[in-house]
Amino acid sequence: MDVIIRPDSTTAAKLTAKIIANQIIKKPTSVIGLATGGTMESVYKELAQMHRDEGLDFSQVSTFNLDEYVGLAPEDVDSYRYYMNLHLFDQININKDNTYLPNGAAADLEQECLNYENKIKELGGIDLQLLGVGLSGHVGFNEPLSSFESLTRAVVLTPVTMAQNGPLFPNPADMPKRAITMGVRTILNSKSCLLLATGKHKADILAKSIEGPMTAMISATALQMHQNCNVIVDEDAAAKLTQQEFCKQVFNIDPAWAIYK
Repeated sequence: MDVIIRPDSTTAAKLTAKIIANQIIKKPTSVIGLATGGTMESVYKELAQMHRDEGLDFSQVSTFNLDEYVGLAPEDVDSYRYYMNLHLFDQININKDNTYLPNGAAADLEQECLNYENKIKELGGIDLQLLGVGLSGHVGFNEPLSSFESLTRAVVLTPVTMAQNGPLFPNPADMPKRAITMGVRTILNSKSCLLLATGKHKADILAKSIEGPMTAMISATALQMHQNCNVIVDEDAAAKLTQQEFCKQVFNIDPAWAIYK
């Protein structure tokens, strides 16, 4: 993984958006994997601004989201489909018929997951997958003990994830306890991955994900195997990376401008 440290969360989000924009400019028919959560809202705001001010064209882009809560219909205000429409899709010129999320309200969840995998393959695979990392070390909702060979499936969410995401619901007790998520292998099959993490609360799990041993207990560690993965972090999230101190002490490099390979 290449790790890029930016001074703060704003510059980290701007760089993340720029990398996504460059992918779309290079290949207008790009298939982009998307993520949700508070960290991503700044990225989507930047992309929408690029569309308005610079004419960034999403008309031929297709997207696949990492996950969706089981039991929530697309029109539910707590669903990730609603989130994506609000923060990105309604702000740009994308064809919503080309924006895919798992259907959390599907009658047959197993078939829904299989259909999702097949649709990704039908479109030639994901060119660039945007990722965050949860406090349990998950990417998507691949909770601890997720196989590195797992594909899209329904999973049970851990208490850590419930505590992290519950406050995002008007009534935390209403948060679904299950979700459909792309599997670890589904993510690793992407041609490139782009992980964004900001804030001191992510420093510990980020260090374990980047520098620790690969383990199914922390699904983000699987990204160490990916041949084209960029990790963008702010200084707060990078606080526990030993590489940061190494660059300071040995090379006298400002870690805010360093790229670690």
